[in-house]
Amino acid sequence: MLADKDRIFTNLYGFHDFGLDAAKGRGDWDGTKDLLAKGQDWIIDQLKESGLRGRGGAGFPTGLKMSFMPKESDGRPSYLVVNADEGEPGTCKDRDIMRHDPHKLVEGCLLGGFAIRADAAYIYIRGEFYREAENLQAAIDQAYDAGLLGKNACGSGYDFDVFVHRGMGAYICGEETALIESLEGKKGQPRLKPPFPANVGVWGCPTTVNNVETIAVIPTILRRGAPWFAGIGRENNTGTKVFCISGHVNNPCNVEEEMGIPLKELIENHAGGVRGGWDNLLAVIPGGSSVPVIPKSICDTVRMDFDSLKDVKSGLGTAAVIVMDKSTDIVKAIARLSAFYKHESCGQCTPCREGTGWMWRVMERLVRGDAQPEEIDMLLDVTYQVEGHTICALGDAAAWPIQGLIRHFRPELEARIAGSSTTQPRAA
Repeated sequence: MLADKDRIFTNLYGFHDFGLDAAKGRGDWDGTKDLLAKGQDWIIDQLKESGLRGRGGAGFPTGLKMSFMPKESDGRPSYLVVNADEGEPGTCKDRDIMRHDPHKLVEGCLLGGFAIRADAAYIYIRGEFYREAENLQAAIDQAYDAGLLGKNACGSGYDFDVFVHRGMGAYICGEETALIESLEGKKGQPRLKPPFPANVGVWGCPTTVNNVETIAVIPTILRRGAPWFAGIGRENNTGTKVFCISGHVNNPCNVEEEMGIPLKELIENHAGGVRGGWDNLLAVIPGGSSVPVIPKSICDTVRMDFDSLKDVKSGLGTAAVIVMDKSTDIVKAIARLSAFYKHESCGQCTPCREGTGWMWRVMERLVRGDAQPEEIDMLLDVTYQVEGHTICALGDAAAWPIQGLIRHFRPELEARIAGSSTTQPRAA
């Protein structure tokens, strides 16, 4: 378990004031000018050495991503964009960071923005996060008033501005290029890559897009040193992580823990265990609704990090742990996710636009058992035709929950079909 001295988010539960004075008392904004004085290359090298990987789902190395930004300006400004959309079902970590510990994010914007030579940061926050946006804007205003942002930020000679932009609640705007399109005032639809945002991002300028948690941990890593962060967890899966635990547990919660903690230990030590006991567990979605479900047999031993979950054909994603006990209709649960992805598809790519609706309709029939046994393989085949064939990963997100269901719960699908008293025509 993670020691209290190693926790980064010391006000995750809002027991203390979120304001500047209280944040400074918790160690924020301590020696920020000295960190800036060490230079952009030092900051990026520290992030690379720490092993920090993006906390928004993809897990791309943060230092490497920042290093893609141009070191010499061609006359265009550069920008840092913070993805605070957090539309992944089951995920609620970023909203607590912004509501209770916003100065960690604001300071992280300054240090991260300086590292990529950005002129400003834009925090794209989900429109429904009303109070979170209020607290975040208040923290930004406090930082300006104290001279920590704006002209000559922290007395460093570096000018840097931070702006809050409220989105309008589209899941697709959590994808970085769709977020950029929305920030520009356009319909939130993903862009083809290349060109990548580091070359042509928001308003055609070099841009790096990072998740709230990724940016918020940067100041602590720089203060405590990359070896400290790299010493938590295991190789290629280092540091602390905020896990969101929901569903059939006795104490749903957000908790910061060591990357690689066993899933069983995470649920039992922090969420009060599964409702009805561990043996009543049916399955867990370990990383938000877009990653494949895993059954109890895997949950018994799997560790919560990028590589361990990849090895069992699932993913860490946003680390939103959705627990389902044996009272769950697992087929209906996955069908509900299929309806969500059908609704949230932007419709730009044919496989996603047509495939999400088709998969949802077949899933609804499987819930009732109104299908033929061979349609299970037909459905699985369609998920592979959608996966990897779209501009962004929403097609993958729609396909993976169904793939996990068929991989681990095929007997339930077959029994439901066999037990149905009606015979329906084939989906095709």
